[in-house]
Amino acid sequence: MRIILATNNENKVAEISAILDAFGITVEGAASAGGMPEVEEDGVTFAENALAKARAGARNFGEPALADDSGLEIPALDGRPGVYSARYAGPSCSYADNNRKLLGEMTDLEGDKRRGRFVCSAALAFPDGQEYVVEGELFGTITTEPRGSGGFGYDPVFVPDGRGRTLAEMNSEEKNDISHRRRAFEKMAGVLRNLAASGAIESLAEGEKPPV
Repeated sequence: MRIILATNNENKVAEISAILDAFGITVEGAASAGGMPEVEEDGVTFAENALAKARAGARNFGEPALADDSGLEIPALDGRPGVYSARYAGPSCSYADNNRKLLGEMTDLEGDKRRGRFVCSAALAFPDGQEYVVEGELFGTITTEPRGSGGFGYDPVFVPDGRGRTLAEMNSEEKNDISHRRRAFEKMAGVLRNLAASGAIESLAEGEKPPV
């Protein structure tokens, strides 16, 4: 039995696969399994959008599917970009477009008003209707200009608490150790281990069940 990552975003596939691999869990990206149909992300929360994608993956592949929805929330902007993080600057915008719009809206904000948090909701859906949702978050400060060339999304403008560099200035191992996605999928790894131990799923990696 496979566990499919219900996303065509190869950046997410690489990041989530690396995170789960550290817990002995192997997953397969949707592209290598035949590709995911587009899913309308019209939920008002990250959890609703993550579940919509996981459900679509489970229907499409007939196998357990994992998905996430994540984004950046700035209290001083009334929670924006929020669930619109990926398309904040428009339907066909780039990561750079989104960062420019965000920094433009924050030009006059200083101090605590530049605070924000990354949120990640991770969802697991089975073809029979079983569903599980967990959440991770990472708090930090928004820079005044992009810094670094790593990562993706808002990584170049986000400095996590206790760090002097943006997520884009960190290597993938450093970022994965602290990211909101790491924190969500660490919780999801626990869900998967418990399901494997109970026999609800046959295996997680190469036919071997990690210990609970």
